[in-house]
Amino acid sequence: MPTTNELSPAERRARARAAAFTSWGNTPDRSARTARGRAAFEQRFLDQANGDPVRAESMRKAYFASLTRKSLAARRAKPSPLSRAGGAA
Repeated sequence: MPTTNELSPAERRARARAAAFTSWGNTPDRSARTARGRAAFEQRFLDQANGDPVRAESMRKAYFASLTRKSLAARRAKPSPLSRAGGAA
């Protein structure tokens, strides 16, 4: 079996994807597995808001609104599937 350095990027992605599916398939409690990460994510906003949960909620909403804006800009910058295929809009 080739080492990781000998695999192409596509082969490494396929291997990692299969490993991730296997790992999640062997996880009996998915919520417990991600609890620490979710808690740290929420703590980030509480820290920014100096412990005020109302302000933290607003900061969390602002974060997700910013992600939405960035996503829209990225999709707008990408050529549409019709223009790549040479089809008419």
